[in-house]
Amino acid sequence: MINSNDSFIPRHLGPSAKDINKMLNTLGLSTLEDLVHKTIPKQILSDKPLAINTNISEYYLAQLSKEIAAKNKVFRSFIGQGYYGTKVPAVIQRNILENPGWYTQYTPYQAEISQGRLEALLVFQTMISDLTGLPLANASLLDEATAATEAMAMFFREVKKDDRNVFFVSEHCHPQTIDVLKTRSAPFEIELVIGNHQSFEFNENVFGALVQYPDTDGEIFDYSNFCKSAHNSGAYIAVAADIMSLLLLPPPGEFGADVALGNTQRFGVPMGYGGPHAAYFAANEKFIRKIPGRVIGVTVDKHGNKAYRMALQTREQHIRREKATSNICTAQVLLAIMAGMYAVYHGPQCLKQIAESIHQKTNILADSITKLGHKVLTNSFFDTIRISLSGKSAKEIRLFAENEQINFRYYENGDIGISLDELTTERDIDDILKTLTTNNTKDTKINTEYGIVIKRKSKYLTHPTFNLYHSETEMMRYLHRLEMKDLSLNTSMIPLGSCTMKLNAAAEMMPITLPEFTELHPFIPVEQAQGYQQIIKELGNYLKEITGLPSVSMQPNSGAQGEFTGLMVIRAYHQSRNEPQRNVCLIPASAHGTNPASAVMAGMQVIVVKCDERGNIDVSDLRAKAEQHSKNLAAFMVTYP
Repeated sequence: MINSNDSFIPRHLGPSAKDINKMLNTLGLSTLEDLVHKTIPKQILSDKPLAINTNISEYYLAQLSKEIAAKNKVFRSFIGQGYYGTKVPAVIQRNILENPGWYTQYTPYQAEISQGRLEALLVFQTMISDLTGLPLANASLLDEATAATEAMAMFFREVKKDDRNVFFVSEHCHPQTIDVLKTRSAPFEIELVIGNHQSFEFNENVFGALVQYPDTDGEIFDYSNFCKSAHNSGAYIAVAADIMSLLLLPPPGEFGADVALGNTQRFGVPMGYGGPHAAYFAANEKFIRKIPGRVIGVTVDKHGNKAYRMALQTREQHIRREKATSNICTAQVLLAIMAGMYAVYHGPQCLKQIAESIHQKTNILADSITKLGHKVLTNSFFDTIRISLSGKSAKEIRLFAENEQINFRYYENGDIGISLDELTTERDIDDILKTLTTNNTKDTKINTEYGIVIKRKSKYLTHPTFNLYHSETEMMRYLHRLEMKDLSLNTSMIPLGSCTMKLNAAAEMMPITLPEFTELHPFIPVEQAQGYQQIIKELGNYLKEITGLPSVSMQPNSGAQGEFTGLMVIRAYHQSRNEPQRNVCLIPASAHGTNPASAVMAGMQVIVVKCDERGNIDVSDLRAKAEQHSKNLAAFMVTYP
C-alpha cells in the first residue's frame, strides 16, 4: 500500500510519535491504550471498534466535498419565508469567515482578551437598535423562530403574577415560526391563539402577541392601533421584522412594539439550506434585565480607557442557572459579526439603495404579472407578492418553472408566492414572467398603488463606524485592527472550555463556501438537496454508532437547544405513558449552566445533586434524591464526561 504524507489526523492533532512518547513517559505509561485503561473505569470502557470510515487525506476530503456538493442543484429560489439570496462582500468572506483570527476564539467570558470581538458585537447591536427603533439589542440569537419563542417567554414571565396565559400569533407569520411557538408554549401551558390580527380583540387573559412585518405573504400593515389595543389591555407586542425592509419602512419601535426580532441572514450571510444565521432581538428599556442572550456594553478599564464587556451577566445561564432568562449561550457570534460588518461596509446610503432596488424590481414584477392576467393579492409590499393564478394552474407553472431551474412558494389553495432579493436581475424577472405567461394578457397601465404606502422618515446608522470604511482597503484594515485586539487559536492555545476550544481545520472549513452548499434555500424540494441529505444521513449514522443510540435529530441549532430537544423528547415519552406528573430533573451542581436553564424551558423542576470541590457527583446524594422524587422523576441530566 502506498503511504500518504497528507493524512488528516496527524496534520490536525499535531503531536508526533516522539511528542506522544515524551508525554507518556512523564505519566509513567507505555502506550495511549494504557492511558485510556487507567483513566476510564472498566465497567464503562468499550473495546468495540467503531464502524466508521477510515482516515482520508485532506486532498481527498476536498475532492469528496466537491463530489457531494455537486449532488445539490442550485436553482434560483424566489421562495422567501425569511430566507433570501445575498451578496457576501469578498472583503468580509476573506477577512472574517475564512480567517482563523475570527472563527477560533472562545466565548468572551474574559473581556481582556476579547476586545475586538466585543466591539464588533457592539456594532451589530447598534445596527439592530437603529434599524428597529428600539434602545436595547442583544448580541444575537440562534434563528428567527426561536427568537419569537424567547419574546413569548419573556412576556409570560413579566405577567405571570397576573395569571394571563394566552398568546396571540398572527396567522400571517412564517409557518416555521408558528410551529416552533407551538412546541415551546406547551411546557408552560400557554394557550396559543392563531388568527387575524385585524379582527382579534385583546382581553384580560392575553399577555402578548406576535405579528410579522411585512407578513409572510409580503403584505405591509400599519400595526399602530394594534399595539395601542394591546397596551391598553396590559399585553405586550413582538414584531418579527425583515431586517432589509426596515431600511425603508417605519421601525417597530416607532409604532409601539415592545420587542422586534428577526433574522439578519440577508445582510451578507448565505442561506446555506437554512443556517446558521444570526437572529436579532431588540426591546424597550423595560426589559433591560429580562432580555435573553448576551448584551455587550461599554465601560472603562483601570487606566480610564474605554473598554467593552458582557453586561448584565446576572441574567444569564452561566450565573443564574435554572433562574436564567434563557438557555442561550454564545449564540451566533461569527454570523452576527458578518451581518454587522455588511452594514459597516455598505453604510446607510448604499444599504438604502440595495433595499430600494429590491423594492423597485418587485414593483416591476407585480405590474407585469397583473398585465399577464393574474391577480396580485398583496396590496402594499416590499419584496414579496402572493399571486392568484388565472389561465394556468400552480401544477403547470411548477413543472415549467422547475424545468427552468426556478423555485417559487406554492400555497395549498393554488396561489404562488414570489420574493425578490439583491441578487435578482432583469433576466430573472424576464424568466419569472415567462413561466407565468398565459393567453389572458391584458394591456393595463402601471398600477401606482403598488408598493410601500408608509415610509420611514427616521435616520439610522449615523455612528462614524458605519460611515468610514467603504473601500476594501479601509475595511480590511479596520477588521485587522479588531482582530489584533482578540486572542484566538492563531496566537496561542485557549485552555478555557470544552465546547468551543477545538480548531476547525482549514480543510474542514473550505467546503462551507462552495456555492452548491451556500446558495440552497431551506424550503426547496428535497430532490434538489441530495448532497445535503447524504451528509445528514452519514453524519447521523456516525453519531448513532458513537452514542449507541438508534436515532438522531439534526434540528437543534446549538448544544443548549439539543439539551432542550432531548428533555422535550423525555417529556413526550412520559406523557405517552400517561405519567405527565413526571417533571423532576436531577442535575449535578457542577453541570454547565445551560443544563438547568434548558430543563426549566422544558417545564421541569430542577433538583440539584451535590458535588465535591472537584465537580464529582455525590452518588449517595444522587440516590437519595432519586428515591425522594421517584414518583415524579423524569430525568437525570449529566455531562459525560
